[in-house]
Amino acid sequence: MFIDVSPLRRHPDFRSLYAGQLVSSLGSMLTYVALPVQIYTITRSSSLVGLLGAVQLVPIAATALWGGAFADAVDRRRLLRSAELLLCSGSIALAINASLPHPSVVLLFVVAAIMSAVMGFHTPALESLTPRLVAANDLASVSALTSLRGTTAAIVGPSLAGVCIQAFGLPFTFALDAGTFALSLLALSRIPPMPPAEDAQPAGLATILEGLRYAASRPELIGTYVVDIVALSCAMPMALFPALGAQWGGTTSVGYLYSAMSVGAFAVSVFSGWTRTFRRRGAAVILAAATWGLAIVALGHAPSLLAAMACLVVAGAADMTSGLFRMTIWNESIPSSLRGRMAGIEQLSYMTGPLLGNTRAGLMAGRFGLARAITWGGLLCVGGVAACIPLLPAFWRYRSAPEPQAEPETVEA
Repeated sequence: MFIDVSPLRRHPDFRSLYAGQLVSSLGSMLTYVALPVQIYTITRSSSLVGLLGAVQLVPIAATALWGGAFADAVDRRRLLRSAELLLCSGSIALAINASLPHPSVVLLFVVAAIMSAVMGFHTPALESLTPRLVAANDLASVSALTSLRGTTAAIVGPSLAGVCIQAFGLPFTFALDAGTFALSLLALSRIPPMPPAEDAQPAGLATILEGLRYAASRPELIGTYVVDIVALSCAMPMALFPALGAQWGGTTSVGYLYSAMSVGAFAVSVFSGWTRTFRRRGAAVILAAATWGLAIVALGHAPSLLAAMACLVVAGAADMTSGLFRMTIWNESIPSSLRGRMAGIEQLSYMTGPLLGNTRAGLMAGRFGLARAITWGGLLCVGGVAACIPLLPAFWRYRSAPEPQAEPETVEA
């Protein structure tokens, strides 16, 4: 039942990457919380906080496919390092803006959009590099470890952000995020270069279309994209956390709300050993997404901060269960030569849902109030996910095949 940590023991390059990205993820969560908090503090508008999702969606939609194409055509380590340097610059710009007597709200949106565009290159480079550092039979365990890294950062990061904002202010919080990139870049320097395959084509429209055609030909991949987008675009509530936190204690409560979902996700990651042998992975994704929707419906009726956090713990556990199976399906279905392009498509799918969902939540809250915006979103999620069963029958019936034993690719430094 417990998570398999053996890939960290057996593969030192993966261990270096994992440690660096854990630190970087912790820092990124500081900015993830501080941005909407600063926008809400200045404007007192949940609608504008929700609009942040739309502003971040457009650039990532424009760059994710290109980022995936470049990840298959250039050295993946170098691409990842360049992206992290740009993200560090963005955090520094946010820190400088926050230290001004009158911080610019427009600049917050501009920097958020630029950093989102950079993530279109960062994520495909990271996700396509990782499978090359481990053996093929480790992929399910790597999915769980990657999820554990993300949930650990998502638990500690928001709570730390709330404390930092309250005690030291927004400039310090953004600057601390910038500082975490130094450790991540150091870890990347310990990994050998990861050049593309000898027959790799230059990044361009033709290679992007090749990746899209491959994704369209695999019903198990289409199912992972559709279910995730439906569930999160209907029921993502995070844009409303600053307003909910204001009702229940201020900035510290906002940090707790952001962390609560990750507590449930962390528990699922720790006890993820069973996912290696559970073969009905398509059905698992759909059922977990429906459970997410039901938990958000309950959140809409939460009478207190503790009740809200309990609902979010369940929601986070359901979302992580879905994510583990989606990540494993991706890793076991995609050849290395297409991994970067598929990672770009995956990024579009799992970023589109939350960003659209936050925009929806913010706009509905402005029109109908917080409780209705949350509850109606959860009901829409349950209905939409249930409709995926008859609309995506091949995905609902999808079963994984046993993975063959294989060693990780070796790359000369």
